[in-house]
Amino acid sequence: MVEIAGINVSRETMDRLESFAALAKKWNPSINLVARSTLADLWDRHIVDSAQVYRFAPQNAVHWVDIGSGGGFPGIVVAAMAKELSPNTKFTLIESDQRKSTFLRTAARELDLKLTVLADRIEHAPPQSADVLSARALSSLDALFPMILRHLGPNAVSILPKGKTFADEITQAKQHWDFDIVAHTSMTEPDARILVVKDITRD
Repeated sequence: MVEIAGINVSRETMDRLESFAALAKKWNPSINLVARSTLADLWDRHIVDSAQVYRFAPQNAVHWVDIGSGGGFPGIVVAAMAKELSPNTKFTLIESDQRKSTFLRTAARELDLKLTVLADRIEHAPPQSADVLSARALSSLDALFPMILRHLGPNAVSILPKGKTFADEITQAKQHWDFDIVAHTSMTEPDARILVVKDITRD
């Protein structure tokens, strides 16, 4: 066993993540999956940063939905981990950019991941009734919550990596929404947080 983001995984899973990192680097010049300035540090800035999201998912999740999936962070990363750790979990990735959707499907095929990619806008995609939802670097909480609610099932949890402005986002969102939230310090950036949000309702 080896460890990534505090989670023990098999060598096979680590190989799968390393293959995904290589694929992302190969595709990045043509479709800008991640900022060019972060490409040299892709493993820590994007792979490990995405992998830590898995720590906060309920065990044996049935349906995990990742919205605004972009380059597959965290959607492809957590699906690659779940292939070993929670093989019955279904994954749906929603990404409106057609080129990035093509990349996500290619990654899923090459990594042997069973997941669905919806090439559609989040607000237009059919409601997914997720019990776990993730979104990374997509929008402020206040703007994100309507998109999240469209795709959540009952008693669902949302796992939202946020940067150093997370406290301001929470304050702003509380002007319009009620929600339960726990902020966990990021393993890759001390000023960032992984927000675990439940029971979102409009105020």
